Amino acid sequence: MSVFKKKVETPETVDTTRAEGATAAEVAADAEEIMKKYDLESNVRIWEGVPKYIVRGILACFSLYCIYVTLFATMLDQVRLTSFVGLGILMGFLTFPAKKGVQKVNYMPWYDIIIMVLGTGAFFYFCFNANDIILRVTNIYSYEIIIGLIGLLALMELCRRSVGFPILIVAGAFMIYALYFFGQNLGILGGAKMLIYRLFYTTTGILTTPINVCSKYIVVFIIFGAFLERTGISDFFIDLANSVAGGTSGGPAKVAVISSALCGMVSGSSVGNTVTTGSVTIPMMKRTGYKPEFAGAVEAASSTGGQIMPPIMGAAAFLMIDYVNVPYSSIIVRAILPALLYFMGIYVCVHLEAKKLGLRGIPRDQLPSFWKLQKKVYLLLPLIILVYLVSTNSKTMAFAAAVAIVAAIVVSMFNKGNRMTPAKFFDALANGGKSCISVIAACGIAGCIAGCIAMTGLASQIITAIVQVSGNVTIIALFLTMLCCIVLGMGVPTTANYCIMASTCAPILIQMGIPTIAAHFFVFYFGIVADITPPVALAAYAGSAIAKSNPMKTALNATKLAIAAFIVPYIFALNPAMLFVNISGWWEVAGIVITSIIGIFGVAAGLEGYVFKKIPWYLRIVSVIGGLTLLYPGLPSDLVGLVLVGGTMAIQYISSKKTVIA
Repeated sequence: MSVFKKKVETPETVDTTRAEGATAAEVAADAEEIMKKYDLESNVRIWEGVPKYIVRGILACFSLYCIYVTLFATMLDQVRLTSFVGLGILMGFLTFPAKKGVQKVNYMPWYDIIIMVLGTGAFFYFCFNANDIILRVTNIYSYEIIIGLIGLLALMELCRRSVGFPILIVAGAFMIYALYFFGQNLGILGGAKMLIYRLFYTTTGILTTPINVCSKYIVVFIIFGAFLERTGISDFFIDLANSVAGGTSGGPAKVAVISSALCGMVSGSSVGNTVTTGSVTIPMMKRTGYKPEFAGAVEAASSTGGQIMPPIMGAAAFLMIDYVNVPYSSIIVRAILPALLYFMGIYVCVHLEAKKLGLRGIPRDQLPSFWKLQKKVYLLLPLIILVYLVSTNSKTMAFAAAVAIVAAIVVSMFNKGNRMTPAKFFDALANGGKSCISVIAACGIAGCIAGCIAMTGLASQIITAIVQVSGNVTIIALFLTMLCCIVLGMGVPTTANYCIMASTCAPILIQMGIPTIAAHFFVFYFGIVADITPPVALAAYAGSAIAKSNPMKTALNATKLAIAAFIVPYIFALNPAMLFVNISGWWEVAGIVITSIIGIFGVAAGLEGYVFKKIPWYLRIVSVIGGLTLLYPGLPSDLVGLVLVGGTMAIQYISSKKTVIA
């Protein structure tokens, strides 16, 4: 709990420089400081001169290695995965120090060198002896158990440095249970040997689905994201959002919603996107007249939602391919409506808040021209190519990502100031490799958790327990699953959280009759919203640090703004038509879209308490109830919802006209 307490308290101590007139250097330094406080990936060693180029050269070579392996390699899975994790450990200890704080330049303590060499060596021992070890099955030598233990501990230490303690606490609990499970028949020593063997030398531990998907798909898309950033697409997204919504009432908040949805789709990091786009949007929102808590919450909620926005959807979506066994194009299509409802809910809230406060937009002469931005629409070409190749299923996803990387390099040549020089090409490869480290560590540990659950039969026990507690009532099982996802997601990366929940809670929902795709989307959504749900809402705290607001109030505001993410999963779990499952035709899809949009508006209006004028408390309740019934697909619920929401809006409109006349 001390870890959680520290993270909750730190936002109030951040000294930001968000006053008007801050220089670009001050803003950049401020953003870097906030990233170091809330994003472990930003706490890195300082390398200068020749050591810097050596380390970055290793990172760049790793990116090239990943691209090559995913496209051309035909080696054994054990060889491919152990070399992949071994290189991840090598890069990880070169990149991440043992603790936060001021780092010495070009310094790496002796103990880090020893852990790095031993950890990397452990995985490469398995890599070079894979055939022999596989043929011997459980006949493992004693020194090989020690090697496996060293590799496992090195991976856990890297995970602590790059990801954090929470996931290790969860992993430790499952490992202790697995040790107890094996120890009942084999004794403590025999149980420990069996556990290490299963976790390190088989495909039911570190080398299971998460790390396999990471090596095949995730890393290549991370590298693609690094190249895409170099094209200047983030600036294009922000300018596009400004040109579309900046001049409307409360424009900067709407810009934050649109730009964060677009940028977060590519970045896949809630905290990183909050700080990157928030450095621009949050000060703008405050100057417009939004309260600091609201401004930070808008950015945090929008940035977090970027991970559910097709077509990229963060790393967890790639894991869903293996767990659900459906094409990626199918996942993209089914994710569209829930994602749009999520962002529409936030957009409506900021619009109504602006109307309530009487806020105006940014003067048109200060906004980028939409027509001039059309000249840069070619920056979208890599994304278009990626979506096309993935949707047609004509090529593998790795091939599609590789082609998209080439497309990103080509389009950068047409964007002055972002042209892909050899130095920028090298930096993109190095940054892509660096971004892979924490994902490798998280996926490796998530594999250990999933392995402990599978090898002990714990999943069936959890299923039985939750079914009994819920009394076989679906809505109660959904609620308990939601709590599990949010609690486990506090401080745990979305990727690892989804792996855990896909192994434990998703099967519970499936057993209770919920379609497989809906069950997995349910746990996926609630794993993501943990980033803005108190008490450990890292994205909200990062937003509060920029806005200089109360962190808990910011987190609560973000939770309210993201209300769609807490409602929509229940809807598609109970009626998967929202995910376009078991629908009869386009007219049913159109009906679901229209009624869902009206429903989200009703819920947002009820929570915000304002449309044409301030809404009385009893009508706010009616509006929320009406919105919820509209979100549930079906003619009876739609009719009830239309009457309730329509009636509330009509009463407010007529009342506002009478007030004006009076």
